[in-house]
Amino acid sequence: MLNVRDLIPWSRGRELAPGREGIEHPLVAFQREMDRLFDEFWRGDMPGVARAGGGAVAPRLDVSEDDKAIIVKAELPGLEEKDVEILLSDNMLTIRGEKRAEKEESERGYTYRERSFGAFRRAIPLDAEVIEDKVEAEFKHGVLTVTLPKSPQAQAKTKKIAIKAGDGETKTVD
Repeated sequence: MLNVRDLIPWSRGRELAPGREGIEHPLVAFQREMDRLFDEFWRGDMPGVARAGGGAVAPRLDVSEDDKAIIVKAELPGLEEKDVEILLSDNMLTIRGEKRAEKEESERGYTYRERSFGAFRRAIPLDAEVIEDKVEAEFKHGVLTVTLPKSPQAQAKTKKIAIKAGDGETKTVD
């Protein structure tokens, strides 16, 4: 049974007694779940939400790799090439940018003005040596694609591993 005294802030230091043996008090379970949701939101662990440092929304990334190159795709809707900067330093690819939007409507003697600003920065560590002079970036339909060709030394480190099937046969996977 819920006791009204349990809702009073100065009684929070006390342990809430469970309603029945082994069953957690419903308010304690509710508070724990709310704390978990807020923690996940600010850490960026919520599905469908990417966050950068300081809680700023950051673009979603797709990073793929084959034996010749690393390809990074970033979704940047509403941005243009001039709003984005790409840096490569010490095996770290950094994509950063800023979105500024201003909307103004004047109607019937009043003006409505709305401004929004947002900056982001994503740093992607690269685990292979790349040829810096041949890195290419393309921005098309709100998607930035950065192609980072691997050095010959990094390409030579790629090794195919044979996989044994459950029936004892050996198959090579590309």
